[in-house]
Formats: sequence, C-alpha cells, structure tokens
Amino acid sequence: MAGKRITVKTIAAMKKRGDKVVALTAYDCHTARMEEMAGVHIILVGDSFQMAVLGEETTLGADMDVLVALCRAVRKGAPDTLVVGDMPFGSYQPSDEIAVKNAVRFIAEAGADAVKLEGGNDAAISRVKAIVDAGIPVMGHIGLLPQSIRLEGSYRVVRSNSEEMLLKQIGDLEKAGAFSAVLEMIEEDVAARITEATGISTIGIGAGRYTNGQILVVNDMLGMNGDFNPKFLKKYADLHSIMKEALSNYVSDVAGGTFPGEENVFKGRGKNR
Repeated sequence: MAGKRITVKTIAAMKKRGDKVVALTAYDCHTARMEEMAGVHIILVGDSFQMAVLGEETTLGADMDVLVALCRAVRKGAPDTLVVGDMPFGSYQPSDEIAVKNAVRFIAEAGADAVKLEGGNDAAISRVKAIVDAGIPVMGHIGLLPQSIRLEGSYRVVRSNSEEMLLKQIGDLEKAGAFSAVLEMIEEDVAARITEATGISTIGIGAGRYTNGQILVVNDMLGMNGDFNPKFLKKYADLHSIMKEALSNYVSDVAGGTFPGEENVFKGRGKNR
C-alpha cells in the first residue's frame, strides 16, 4: 500500500471487509522503510525494544525520551504507514493528565499517528478515554500484559477462565474510543470470540488464527536471537547465522590483512601506490 497513507479509518475499513491487518515492530528508520516497502499496515514502536535490542529481561525500564526518538526515526522511514508509539511503564499509570501529556509527545515530537497502552481495568479505560478525548487515536492491549509482569509473576497464556473479563475489557475499550487492541497470548478460541464480539480491530500475538491481524517483534521474526523460540513465533529468516558468519569473515579478513583490499583504498593523484 506504499504511496497511500494508512490511517485508523483504513484499519476500521479492513475489519469490515475481512482483510487481515499486518503489523510489526520497528525501532529504526531503515527497518521501517523496508517494512513499508513490504506492505506492512501498522508499525508499533514498542517498549519491546528493551528486550529485543537492549537485552533486558522485561520491558519495564523503557524510557519516554528514547521511545519518542525511536518513533521519530520510524516515522521518517515509513511516512505512509500507521505508526503507533508504545507508551512505556510509568508514562500513563499515574493519572489521565500525565497519560495525555505523554501521548501528546508521541504525536507532536515524533509524528506518530496513535499510541498504545496496556490494560482493561477502570484506570486503563479512563486513560484511553482521556487520550481519545484529546484527539489522539489509541490502540489497547489485553491478555498477557508485559508491563504487569511483577504482578503476574510470569509470561503465561491467558486461558478460557478469563474470557468474561476479557470480553468486558474489549467492550470497555471500544466504548472508550480505542480503534484497535492487541490480544496477547490468549487461547485461540477465546481470541476468536473476542474478535467476533467487538467492532474494533484485534491484532494478535500468540492469540491464534482468528484475530483481525497479527503482530510480531521484527527482531524475533527475522531470527536475530537464535535462542528465542516461543511457540507463537515463526522465523522468516535466520539473521543470527547470517550475521555471525559475516562478522567472522570480517574478523578473519582484517586479521589476515586482506581487508582493506586494492578496491577499498584511496590513492594520491599521479602515484602508483
């Protein structure tokens, strides 16, 4: 869809038509450019950066200043894609006012189209409504909530005994004005019923085949971490092996004196060497 700007209305229309929404994370200009060229509809500048790039065990240390800077880079690389800034832990939990202030930063400073925040409890719904009332589109996030890992204790699949709660949460998010919601690590049949029950687009990660779209962390689907192999992940490349071989070849060439070669050096005018 390159050359045609994707908006929240585009995503709503895709749900009505039954078209699948393709989403990925990105954290830099060049990756975002390639994702737009490939036809990705939504790029999430995720707090997953903490784990996928910085090697942290959780997303909890993500920083607003860093995410705004990354979001600005992604916007430059993907001017026609729907760019969503992921609101990090602590940027919206304290109050509606703080949530709106930080959401505005993603729009005004980074050029994002929308923001995402986690949760479907009363506080989260209040934040969503306040941000939407400020004129900023919001993507919700229910199911497994990475920012609540200290409360939950582990990353685990959300089972059918939570279905009633999840249905209430998706309904509340829709009423609050969210344009879509990520469904993370939810049993497939439960995610299917949530998707059927709501008028907003559901974007699954580990939520099965029947959501309105899918999202993965780009570093994971490109196979940059050879040791990360969760059940929900499909690796479309093995960049871990490719990069390892390339780096080893570089080390070997420099150590052996074959790089730089004749073609890589600048010579003075009129000189033979």
